[in-house]
Amino acid sequence: MPIVSEIIDALPSSEPALNVERNEELLLSLPPRPPMPLWQDYEPLAVYRFPNEYEPVGFAPPRGVFEGACLRVEWQTMNFRQPFYHRNTDVDELSFQVCGERTLMTEHGTVELRPGDFSRIPVGVAHDNFGRGNIHLLFYLHGPAAPCVRPARTGDYKFPAFDGWQPKSVAEVMTHCLGGPHCDVAVSLIDEDLLLKEAMRGSAKLEVLRADGDDGQVSWLYKAPKVWIGHTTLGKSPLPRRYTRHRCADEVQYQISGRRTLVTQRGTTTLEAGEFVCIPFGCAFASIAREASAHISILTSEPAPAVQQPVRHAAMKSWELLSAGGADIEETKP
Repeated sequence: MPIVSEIIDALPSSEPALNVERNEELLLSLPPRPPMPLWQDYEPLAVYRFPNEYEPVGFAPPRGVFEGACLRVEWQTMNFRQPFYHRNTDVDELSFQVCGERTLMTEHGTVELRPGDFSRIPVGVAHDNFGRGNIHLLFYLHGPAAPCVRPARTGDYKFPAFDGWQPKSVAEVMTHCLGGPHCDVAVSLIDEDLLLKEAMRGSAKLEVLRADGDDGQVSWLYKAPKVWIGHTTLGKSPLPRRYTRHRCADEVQYQISGRRTLVTQRGTTTLEAGEFVCIPFGCAFASIAREASAHISILTSEPAPAVQQPVRHAAMKSWELLSAGGADIEETKP
């Protein structure tokens, strides 16, 4: 029976982690049920899927994926210009570019975003978007979300902001409650050229980050008091496997590219690009990759329940599946 290592951490706090050895079969096996109930039955992990390649659609608002008191995650497709400038009263707004191109225009400068780019709009800063065949993720969280790597590039005032752009009077909407729908608190008209010229007058510049972590290790890109956002690249997974268990935070994962088998105490599932999963605190997990794979990790110390219906649930017989090969797992449909 294989012996594996498990890291038990207290992220996002700075308490030291424990590194313990485990019998992998026992770690993934349920004990016999006692005569009287001493523990509860746990639901298998749910998987949520969104397109990761652009498909032509009409105008639509962002779609919520996870939503809690300190974090909201949205999926957005865009082949148009957002019809207003947005200003958050209470949260930093971060994004990850999945596919296509997007011009992000803010008081801290204008940037062109490409797949793999992360950006952060600090609380209170106005911004607008112009997407072309674009899909991106949005993360609303109570900041400040401090960057952990050097920026790949920064924004500045740009005229025109994009080809064909002409400044005009447009709407500016201010929102509360993590940028959620129907959370507007004020709306007015603004001169957008005057707004964007703030980038010439101020020293703060919009920063674009890209992950550069080692293979198999989480590269943390942003750290806020209750939410961390990181990126992991995997090649072929080495043996023995290393498990992780968070004792203070859930971990939402989004598969960017490739295929990866996620092995957990709440079931095993093979994740495809465009799929989300939430691993609850206290649940040990490990990844198996047989090809190049990349995913985002969102660590949240307060629950952020899913607001979408799952496409399937993980198969609970983790050890039996793992010992039989551990790839192309057949999960249960909801």
